[in-house]
Amino acid sequence: MHLVIITGLSGSGKSTAAHALEDEGFFVVDNLPPALLPPFLVLSADAGMEQRNLAVVIDARNRDFLADFDLHLQNLVAAGHQVEIFFFEADEETLARRYSETRRSHPLASGGSVADGISAERKLLLGLRGLATRLIDSTGLTPHQLRAQILRFVRNDNDAPPLQILMQSFGFRYGLPTGSDLVMDIRFLPNPHFVKTLRPLSGLDSEVADYVLNQTDAQEFLVHFESLLNFLLPHYQREGKSYLTISIGCTGGRHRSVVVAAHLAGLLRAHGFDVRQIHRDIDKG
Repeated sequence: MHLVIITGLSGSGKSTAAHALEDEGFFVVDNLPPALLPPFLVLSADAGMEQRNLAVVIDARNRDFLADFDLHLQNLVAAGHQVEIFFFEADEETLARRYSETRRSHPLASGGSVADGISAERKLLLGLRGLATRLIDSTGLTPHQLRAQILRFVRNDNDAPPLQILMQSFGFRYGLPTGSDLVMDIRFLPNPHFVKTLRPLSGLDSEVADYVLNQTDAQEFLVHFESLLNFLLPHYQREGKSYLTISIGCTGGRHRSVVVAAHLAGLLRAHGFDVRQIHRDIDKG
């Protein structure tokens, strides 16, 4: 079985790693004593999880069990399991600042200062650090950047994580969609609603699409907005963003926004992005 052991200094990003692996499909267990690793894998196999990636968090909270960790690790490897150890750390200033921001007490402070706790923890985990297959220094990294780095490791590639895009049309008449990352107002384009033959149709009909996309202003807008997206999307990916919602709005959400959202979705798919599209208000009149 594939097991990732998440360990390291308190405040260095282990929780971020656990959540990232959980989102990636790992079965994650927090604060598992090393002595329970072998029976944990046996129980996982008995439950039919042989094809499931597993991760456990082992850190200073298990300090009474760490002495025999290397023996437990040898037994796991000898049994044929693929084991990786991700050891997280950061400089003392970063760790102290994170504890100050969260107002948590350090698990090894024992009534002393956070600095004393950090120093004691470094010494306690020195042996684990020496066994690590990956040393991850989170100093200066945002949670999004750390998450992106972790996902690159478990996916065994150097590419940015995939970005799933929701492209939706809407009508300002019915309010802004919640959860939008980018909102574009295209009410400056001529409105098919005022063309008698187009009014009963929607932006999914070719006659409406031709009317909107043949406008010079629409063509210029699409050139500029596509250029903006080509700039933004790689930066969002590098920051570790997994989901992006782009909302295109017109007055009623039936004609112009539907056409433009559908057109943009096609452009982004052509660039290799995973795009889902919805037209929130297309049937509202």
